[in-house]
Parts: sequence; structure tokens; C-alpha cells
Amino acid sequence: MTPAEERTGERSLLAERFRGFLPVVVDLETGGFNARTDALLEIAAVTLDMDEDGLLFPDEVYSFHLEPFEGANIEQSALDFIGIDLESYDRDALPEEIALPEVFRGVRHAIKRHGCTRAVMVAHNAHFDLGFVNAAAERCRIKRNPFHPFSVFDTATLAGLAYGQTVLAKACQAAGIEFSNSKAHSAEYDAEKTAELFCGIVNKWKEMGGWPLD
Repeated sequence: MTPAEERTGERSLLAERFRGFLPVVVDLETGGFNARTDALLEIAAVTLDMDEDGLLFPDEVYSFHLEPFEGANIEQSALDFIGIDLESYDRDALPEEIALPEVFRGVRHAIKRHGCTRAVMVAHNAHFDLGFVNAAAERCRIKRNPFHPFSVFDTATLAGLAYGQTVLAKACQAAGIEFSNSKAHSAEYDAEKTAELFCGIVNKWKEMGGWPLD
């Protein structure tokens, strides 16, 4: 049990902060832009926690390389951009039907631990990621998708407000977060950096007196 949970009982301080919702940071790498037809190639999710002072920080990381679903479209330009070699022996990819339930299980565990009602996806240009996750959940016939079906926290929007930057690398630089362009376009790396960015914005707002509201 975290200090925040000890402080508030069944509903943690994190749950109180976001009206019973649990922010979970997600990043994907895909074979294109169409969630219905294009392959989902990597997924990473970072759950968050909150200390007893109300400061948000990254917690658990769930990350998988995925096998393209049967009949998936994969644009070569997308592979070139993200630098994925689908034939690499080191890729260690899993079918969506195995990996996605593992991610969802971790998210549901965090929801339960904090006394939240549902997860809300945090991502950079978040509706893109949510569309792919929802489409994959439908393909896998997963009935218990822990994410809200349409609500998100978009760090591109939040970073534009907080730092005047909407590109992840530039927003991290403006926030004083180290960012390696050579490691970018890995779902795990980008999810971790997005989590740092989101936590930094939320914590900065708190430090400026924005939460809790008096």
C-alpha cells in the first residue's frame, strides 16, 4: 500500500486528484495511421502513483513488441520512420491476444489498488493511440477494456499550454527532461518520457497553487 492510499483509505489521493479516474500513459508504434487496417507493432503503458505530498510520479511499466494481426497493412515508410525490423530475431514479439490482456491486467490492478473506477489514457496526440488500442481490443474480443472509450489526457495539448511546445522531444527539452532522439520511436522509451512530461505538468500546476482548490 502506498503512502497516498494509507492517507485516504480505499480511495487514494491519486483517485481524488482525477475524480476517480486513473491516468495511464500509453505509447504505440504502428504500421500506419489507420487503426482498423494497420498493424499495431509495439505497445507500452506506464501506470502512475502519487506520494503523500500529492506529487505524481511514474510507477510500473508494461511493454511488448507485437506480431502484426492477420491481414494487417504495414507501410514501409512507417517501418523506416520508427526503425523496426520485423524479421529481427531479437524482436521477441507476441500476438496481440497475449500481450494486450497482460497490459490491461496491469492497468486494472492499478485501478483497483487506487480505488479508481476506470483508467484514462494519457498519450501524445492521444486519440491516435486510443483508436489503435480500442481497435485491437475489439479484434481480440476483450470485453473488459479498462480505458475510458473516448476521454483522454493529451500531452501535446498540455505541453502546448505549459511550454509552448507540441512535439514530444521539444516539450521534454522545454521541461528540463532529458530526451534522446536516438532512443525515440520506441514505445517504451516514448511512454516513459511522456509519463515524465505529464507528471511534471501536473506537479507544476500543483506547485503554482492550482490543486487542491481552496
